[in-house]
Amino acid sequence: MFGSVVVGIGTAGFVRIRDMLAPLPSSAAEKLSVKGFISRRTLEEQQGVKQITIEDALRRDDIKVAFVCTENAVHEENIRTFLEAGKHVCVEYPMAMTYKTAVDLWDLAQEKGVVLHEEHIELLTADFKQLKKDIAGKKLEEGSLHFTGGPLKPGFGFPAFSGIARLTWLVDLFGELSVTAATMEEDQENKYMKMTTQLMTKEQKPLTWIEERGPGLPRVKNINFRFDSCTMTQLPPAAREPVGLFMQDLVLFSQKLLGQVPRDQLHAERHRVLHCLELADRIQQLSQQGQGSAQDA
Repeated sequence: MFGSVVVGIGTAGFVRIRDMLAPLPSSAAEKLSVKGFISRRTLEEQQGVKQITIEDALRRDDIKVAFVCTENAVHEENIRTFLEAGKHVCVEYPMAMTYKTAVDLWDLAQEKGVVLHEEHIELLTADFKQLKKDIAGKKLEEGSLHFTGGPLKPGFGFPAFSGIARLTWLVDLFGELSVTAATMEEDQENKYMKMTTQLMTKEQKPLTWIEERGPGLPRVKNINFRFDSCTMTQLPPAAREPVGLFMQDLVLFSQKLLGQVPRDQLHAERHRVLHCLELADRIQQLSQQGQGSAQDA
């Protein structure tokens, strides 16, 4: 059994505790048991699980795993602390706010001989799986993905990182990408922002990624993918799956802990995660350069 601690009690932390208390029967997730949770606040028991200190979690031999479910800005600090103590770590995306930091953390995990897993439940959704099936074999000519949503809370970082789920979609669908341009519009007083990124596939086909957030904006992904044979402007309908997204991720992480995931799959996943973080770094750099130029003008 892998005794676990959950760091951060928001929505994700609550679900992690719930899923470990009632894991998918006959799955690798049955090998996880929750031993406590950590929070900056002093809280009552959560689903029957007691609050413990980070010092306790690091010291205890029966705690082998940490689930980091905090705001993005403190992911790095928490991951590093638990990796240094020789604990396995599962973290919500993005694992870090720079590409270089993510490389350092992954190297540290390797050095310590432990698993570092970055959750990407957006790749496990039924509509994404169906979309991936539907475009198989089609050649992209050009496309766009426009995400809208409410304002971000503080601590979630630049939109290329806080919205890396959408970038991960595009990389998983169309392969490695390069950034050709990126701009950022921001009205802090009205809590509005719009990041527009121009990407290019290896086949030199253009993709546009837009993250737009502000009060009253619905949480929606709008797609427009033009292929050689058709154009897709809506996500395909997909039947609801019996196993929840976080539980699917929990099973995958548990399989990694048990050494049940093939080496080539682990390598491909690491490559994808780091590629997306490297793209996010470049997008932030170009966007901020553009903002600086606009202010200078």
